[in-house]
Amino acid sequence: MLNIDHVVKNYGGFRLDVTMEVKPGCITGLVGRNGAGKSTTFKAALHLVRPESGSIQIFGKDSSKLTEKDRQELGVVLADSGFSEYLTVKDVHALLRRMYESYDEGYFLAQCERQGLPLNKKIKEFSTGMKAKLKVLVALSHQAKLLILDEPTLGLDVAMREELLDLLRSYMEGDEERSILISSHIATDLESLCDDIYLIHDGSIVLHEDTDVLLASYAVLKMDAVQYEALDKKYVLKTKKEAYGYSCLTNQKHFYLENDPQLVIEQSGIDDLILFMIGGE
Repeated sequence: MLNIDHVVKNYGGFRLDVTMEVKPGCITGLVGRNGAGKSTTFKAALHLVRPESGSIQIFGKDSSKLTEKDRQELGVVLADSGFSEYLTVKDVHALLRRMYESYDEGYFLAQCERQGLPLNKKIKEFSTGMKAKLKVLVALSHQAKLLILDEPTLGLDVAMREELLDLLRSYMEGDEERSILISSHIATDLESLCDDIYLIHDGSIVLHEDTDVLLASYAVLKMDAVQYEALDKKYVLKTKKEAYGYSCLTNQKHFYLENDPQLVIEQSGIDDLILFMIGGE
């Protein structure tokens, strides 16, 4: 569905060099700290910035050669873009009718009502959460095959985020070939939604893992200095020095459960992954 192969983009002292894939029928997450390269990756995929080398394919075509019909099958949310805030939702509805052949106006208007988005109120009067909801509903409104969503839950509280994630799950259920590439700074959102996760740091992918494997096999080991010296480290990915001794990230939790039951072994998640892969040794 989307294939990014050694795409390079330089901005002053920052260098993006990314390879990743979003497969048909899958939800893929891209995580990393602010400034790691998430938004640049999204913009490169959409040909909004021109890479210096590498290739990007969407629907099996070079992204720079997508036809207007191909682009109609993309649904996009970017953190720093949107409709003019002087428009109303009714104005947006009229624009969407002209822009997309497959625009589902019944779905869009029903969801706006359900999500509490008034049709005649200017977008500039919306809360941050209401603006975020509108962006996502626009992306979902025209039966796109691929959604590219950069921080779509930004500004939403817990209940609103769950409503939005439910919308994305329903979207995926509508067609088994649909796919989503999504970034979020809220790790638990991606843990419950994504099939696989890429971690980006300083412009490069430093880890790719299926979410099920990440949650089932990754763990944080905690120990004192004596235990650390005796530890079999062949399945240790990263280590951090702590006040009490050491903590280690492993992708073989069951090995240490069986062979070092005296260790403190804690379930890890995406937040731990980011902290260790970026800050560990």
